[in-house]
Amino acid sequence: MGRVDSDGGIADYGFQISESRESGFISWKEEEMKYLCLAYEEEKHLNALSTDAWDGLRRETLSYVDELRRDGRLLAAEALQSVQAATTVRVRQSKVSLTDGPFAETKEQLGGFFLIDAPDLSEAISIASRWPSARFGSIEVRPIETELRVEGRY
Repeated sequence: MGRVDSDGGIADYGFQISESRESGFISWKEEEMKYLCLAYEEEKHLNALSTDAWDGLRRETLSYVDELRRDGRLLAAEALQSVQAATTVRVRQSKVSLTDGPFAETKEQLGGFFLIDAPDLSEAISIASRWPSARFGSIEVRPIETELRVEGRY
């Protein structure tokens, strides 16, 4: 028999228990994988948008966020401030060094992230492909590790 873990899931069988607020019924669903989607965008492109174009992109993005939340797919989503506000931290030989801005000079910068639940990589890619800024930037989709591996990081 499976055991109920701290997240309410049946750990041995890969099922999660959830209670519907509307019906009060308890349902079982297969546990899904978590994927972190990193949204890379070119700041110059976004800054060059007209007010109307920015407003349209913003509304489209917020609408998609609402849709993913309603579907139970979105766990978290956050936009990042400009790369100009970034600080890169390195520790070498016990000395901390700070660099203003990003470490790498790239055309696209990390603009935000969204964390999703999806049954597989194919569905995660499908969700990421519909993120509005994917039309002019890129979305990196990475599976979440459930724990640090004993045998090595990668």
